[in-house]
Amino acid sequence: MAERSRIFDDVAGVAGGAFSALAGIGEELGALVRARVDEALSRLSLVRREEFEAVSELAANARDMQETLDSRIALLEARIAALESIPRPAATEQHGLDGAPGGPPPRHDDSGSDAPPPAI
Repeated sequence: MAERSRIFDDVAGVAGGAFSALAGIGEELGALVRARVDEALSRLSLVRREEFEAVSELAANARDMQETLDSRIALLEARIAALESIPRPAATEQHGLDGAPGGPPPRHDDSGSDAPPPAI
């Protein structure tokens, strides 16, 4: 029986050694796979999540600013259109003293005559 327990001890020792060897091989294989995946990803020119999220936030801010500026432009265009629709006196309608530019307009009476007003 002593031989039998010794055989079991030897088998258990071999099995334990085999399991630890397999575990070491598994770790080496995992490291190798990780290295290959990192290498493949770097060749694909992929970005990291942090960089992607930062650029996404910048794009969202730019989009918000563009919408704000678009609405301001629309308001300014409406104000310009409103100001352009107000009739302004033409340059020929401005009269000065005796019809000279820069002064008050000539007086007209409702009598229907084209005679100039009496001098004061």
